Amino acid sequence: MTTQSDKTVNKEDAKQLLASTDIAVIGGGVVGCAVARRMALEGASVVLIEKGPDILEGASKGNSAILHTGFDAPQGSLEWECVQKGYQEYLDIHKSFNLPLLKTSALIAAWTEEQEEKFPAIMKKGYDNGVTDLSLLSRTEVLKSEPNLGPDLRAAIRVPREYVIDPWSTPLAYLQQAIENGGQALFNAEVTGGAFDGNTWVLNTKRGQVKASYVVNCAGLYGDILDNSALGHSEFTIKPRKGQFVIFDMAASRLLKTIILPVPTERTKGIVLFPTIFGNITVGPTAEDQDGRDDASVDEDNLKALHTQAIEKIPALANIPITATYAGIRPATEKKEYQIVEDSDRNWITLGGIRSTGLTSALGLARHVHDLLQQQGAQFKALKSPSIPMLPNLAEHLPRDYETPGYGEIVCHCEMVTKREIDAVMEGPIPAGSLGGLKRRTRVTMGRCQGFYCSARLAEITQGKLSEPLGVEDE
Repeated sequence: MTTQSDKTVNKEDAKQLLASTDIAVIGGGVVGCAVARRMALEGASVVLIEKGPDILEGASKGNSAILHTGFDAPQGSLEWECVQKGYQEYLDIHKSFNLPLLKTSALIAAWTEEQEEKFPAIMKKGYDNGVTDLSLLSRTEVLKSEPNLGPDLRAAIRVPREYVIDPWSTPLAYLQQAIENGGQALFNAEVTGGAFDGNTWVLNTKRGQVKASYVVNCAGLYGDILDNSALGHSEFTIKPRKGQFVIFDMAASRLLKTIILPVPTERTKGIVLFPTIFGNITVGPTAEDQDGRDDASVDEDNLKALHTQAIEKIPALANIPITATYAGIRPATEKKEYQIVEDSDRNWITLGGIRSTGLTSALGLARHVHDLLQQQGAQFKALKSPSIPMLPNLAEHLPRDYETPGYGEIVCHCEMVTKREIDAVMEGPIPAGSLGGLKRRTRVTMGRCQGFYCSARLAEITQGKLSEPLGVEDE
């Protein structure tokens, strides 16, 4: 009999794990978690293989948490199709998972005459993409809803159905549903090679071997390397693009209620100002091409530039302290389009180059993978009554755990994280494998002090439970 704890394997004592499954999904980002969920719901046996100690250890941890309508997606593209389907599926399922939705809307803001001249083309593209509720607003009309925007604002296009969601609980919910319906997740299991015998893949990982009838490569920043290793070639090359962000203190939340989008350029969608589900205001990302796939460092010059741009757009931010800075790395390629590569002779599918819209399109991409697998001859029987997990709420605009009696103690006072929340995460079906994973599940150490006051207590609570201890020595 398989217990729930057996289904998520991240303990060092499982040295020579040998799993046999219908589908191996490589990569524990938002797309990999969505694919694992979809295929489990379709009745396939699934194992998600992640090289890190937790999900979202790569590109996905640095996304901007916006649920996109696809108004500016490449027309007629697979990206547009997947964004549309993913957007709708999220709206259909989020309440059943207890996932939050902050109905912010968005404004594409013009700050120069040149930017405003691009509005007709943006409106036309939106309409052509089926987003027909766009509307032009004058400066006066914009300031009625967002009075704190700066004096250089000229006009804006309103996109009413662009929203903000929880960027981390969402993929966690996808993977948890996969596990509750028979799936597995293997962590610290980097794929080092593999062979296909005409029917079955044998994947070599740092934890042992995994046998699978089909493989879906969702390895993000390492997708091309994995294709080269397993298939002998890759049809695209990852060109890492760093995006740095600045997060303002929660006191900034009164200054902005809407996502402020820039007029995009040929190269990037530009700098966004947006409220977060956690009660902050964030500005970013930058767009810095680099060679390193793991270099998520921040630098003073770019952070100062972001800070300056934020203040130009919302002058009152000059009086708001910065809570945190961070950087994400987008798996850009030499091409703008998603790179969906299918090797049907070897039962392999690669989802590459999934960038800005990945959080929204993930559910649509997962359905696309199912369609491709069916075309390859895979046959599964969809579950009639799948289990649906309920995720704890982390959103600031909804009731939090500390508001319910019996929480034990407040461990992180900046973000009001309770010991009950931390214990539940460490004992749950997908225990946090790293401090980053614990942050993304609870908000602990993410506030004003950045863990200065709560880290010692947190180390005591998690002692012996994380892949890398937090540093408190045994007494």
